[in-house]
Amino acid sequence: MTKRVYISADYAEKDGDRDVVEVLTRWGSDNLHKVDFVDMAQVVSGSVSQNPDCRACDLKSEFNRQINASSVVIFVIGKNTAIRKAGSKCSFENRSEFPCICTPYKGNRNGVQYCKYTNAKPAVNDIGNINNFSYLEHEFQEAKFKNKRIIILYNSLSKKEDWLPAYMRDYVELAVPFWIKNKYNERVGNYEYIKQALETD
Repeated sequence: MTKRVYISADYAEKDGDRDVVEVLTRWGSDNLHKVDFVDMAQVVSGSVSQNPDCRACDLKSEFNRQINASSVVIFVIGKNTAIRKAGSKCSFENRSEFPCICTPYKGNRNGVQYCKYTNAKPAVNDIGNINNFSYLEHEFQEAKFKNKRIIILYNSLSKKEDWLPAYMRDYVELAVPFWIKNKYNERVGNYEYIKQALETD
């Protein structure tokens, strides 16, 4: 049975954690590894961000929908995860200026403009999309709020507790290194751990 898995990671091209995501998604699609999942973030991503008027709150709403449709959420923690702030600038949330100026998603061709909202309705069934969380923290808070099974992986060969963002500190015992050394002393993903973790009900 295919599990719907959401993978949250720092996708920065030069110093992000795409290498872990690439291995995970390969395991979910090849015929060699018996990890039967669909990466919900990869399947749905881009639908909102392609809109020329995309804002941070639009992306956060999409993250909520993707996470809600998933049974497991994997968080990849790299050396820069804790300092990533993309998505955290929301003038409506902190009421720092009026009328509120909206910081757009990086691909937004229309540039900075006024917020779409005149009223911030409190979320009932989700973490609200109008907030000062970074994209990464928003994904974590939504997964926790929805009681999703959470897997936390360090992009490392060893535990790197100092890499964990403050909002994940309560999960320090759950976080494990993604990489191990095989019999040839090569760095490989810990397939057995992931397979077992995804099979656990």
